[in-house]
Amino acid sequence: MDHENPKQLMNWGEFRFSVIGSLLASPPQKGQLCEQLQKLASKSYLHPIKGIQVKFAPSTIERWYYRALGAEDPIKALGRKLRSDAGKTVAMSSLLSEELRRQYALYPHWSYQLHRDNLVALAEMKPQLGLIPSYSTVLRHMKERAWIKKRSPPLNPTPGQKVAAKRLEKREVRSFESKYVHALWHLDYHEARRGVVDSRGQWHQPLVLCILDDRSRLCCHAQWYLRETAETLFHGLMQAFHKRGLPRSLMSDNGSAMIANETANGLLRLGIVHEKTLPYSPYQNGKQEAFWGQLEGRLMAMLSRVKPLTLDFLNRATQAWVELEYNRSLHEEIGTSPIERMLQGPDASRPSPQSEALRLAFTLKVRRTQRKTDGTIAIKAVRFEVPSRFGHFQHLYARYQSWDLSKAYLVDPRSDDLLAPVYPQDKAKNANGHRRMLQTPAAPSEPSNETEQDPIPPLLRKILSDYAATGLPPAYLPMEPINMDHKEDEYES
Repeated sequence: MDHENPKQLMNWGEFRFSVIGSLLASPPQKGQLCEQLQKLASKSYLHPIKGIQVKFAPSTIERWYYRALGAEDPIKALGRKLRSDAGKTVAMSSLLSEELRRQYALYPHWSYQLHRDNLVALAEMKPQLGLIPSYSTVLRHMKERAWIKKRSPPLNPTPGQKVAAKRLEKREVRSFESKYVHALWHLDYHEARRGVVDSRGQWHQPLVLCILDDRSRLCCHAQWYLRETAETLFHGLMQAFHKRGLPRSLMSDNGSAMIANETANGLLRLGIVHEKTLPYSPYQNGKQEAFWGQLEGRLMAMLSRVKPLTLDFLNRATQAWVELEYNRSLHEEIGTSPIERMLQGPDASRPSPQSEALRLAFTLKVRRTQRKTDGTIAIKAVRFEVPSRFGHFQHLYARYQSWDLSKAYLVDPRSDDLLAPVYPQDKAKNANGHRRMLQTPAAPSEPSNETEQDPIPPLLRKILSDYAATGLPPAYLPMEPINMDHKEDEYES
C-alpha cells in the first residue's frame, strides 16, 4: 500500500505487523521466544496516530504474535475490531433524530453548529426528547445521512432558481476536460470589487471579460469594460481569435450579450458551436469561477494601493499579469503551466479570419426596399447610400451591427457573400453639387443601318399572318373619306 508519509503507517494492523514481522518471517526456536520478545520490547516505535516514539511490553508483543501466527491474513487479524455498536447512533434518541430531520428539511442552509444549538434549545423545552447531544454527535449523525449544508437560498427565488436548485439536488456534478486544445473555450464576465475613475472624475464599476481554454486553462484574452454588451463581447472575442485562432466550441451563460443576435450569427457563421450553461448553474462553468479567485486574490490585491485606478492602467496591468504570471505559473489541476500544456497539444484550432471578415460575421441580416429617388435604404432610421450599380434592384439585403451604424454591408441573399460596403448618407457633403456618372448596365444600341429595321414587330406580324390564314374578310367596313371642300360649298349655299 502506498502512503503519503512513508514514516507513518495507515492503520493498527500494519503497525503491529511491522513490530512482529521478523518473528513471523523467522520463528524462534523452542525456548528462544522470550529472548526475542525482550529485544523487540527494548526498541522504540513511531506511534501510528500520535506520531511519537513509544515502547510496548513483551506481553503485548507476545499477544500480537500469537494472534497473527495462525491467521490467513495477519494484517486483518492484527487490526482493531469493530465495535458492536458501530454505525448506530445510540447517543441520540429516535425522537431527537426525527426533530433534527425536520429541522434540516426546513433549513438546509444552516451550519452544523446552528442545528445543534437549536436541538439543545428544543431538548430543554421538551425533556422527553432525550439527552442533549454534543456537537460531534450532531455532526456525525447528519453526515451519515448526507444532510450536507447547502447554499443559502435567495429571499424571493424565481421559478428558474427553484428548478435549478432541485436539479442540483438530484443530479451528480462531475468534472470534465476536452481532449484537444482550443476544442472548447469558456467565456464569462466578472464584476470587480473596486471601482475605476475616468478623466472626468466619475467612478465606474468595471467588468472583466475573460476567455479560457478548457484543456490547457490558458487565458486566451482578458479585458476590462464598463458594461456587458454584445459590442464589448465582440471586441474581446475578436482579439482572442487573432491571438489564438478559432475554437471549435464556446461555453457561456445566458447573459444578454451571449444570446444577442449578433453573437449567435457570428459564432454560427464562423462554425463555432455555442453551448450554454443551464440557468442559475454557475458550477457548470467551474474553471471560469476558479479563475476569478486568482484574479481577485493576486492581481487586484496588488492594485489595492493604486489610487486613483483608471481603466487604462487596469487593462495594462491585467495583460501583463495574464501573460507573464498566470499563463506561465504551475496549475495544480493539470500539473504544468497553461502555456506549456497548450504547446503540448493536441491542437484543434483553426486560423482566424481578417478583422473585416470577423466584423461581417457578427452582424444582423435585414431586407430593405431601395428608395428610387435618391438610391438609399433605411436601417434603424439611418439612410445608407447604395452604389449606383445596384440602383436597378428594388429589394436589397444588408448586414449591420446594432451598436455601430457607421457602416453596413450589402450581401448576396443566396450565398451571403459580400457585395459592397455602404455608408450613411451625408447630405451636407452632397450639397457641393458633385455627382458621379451612373454605373447602370448599358442599354442595347439601335441598329446603325435603318434598312435592317422591320417597322412591324414580330408579334403583330404573326397576328396578321394568322388572321389572313383564316380566309375571313376584314371585320370592318371602310368609310369614304370626307371631302371637306364639298362640305364648305353646302354651307355657303
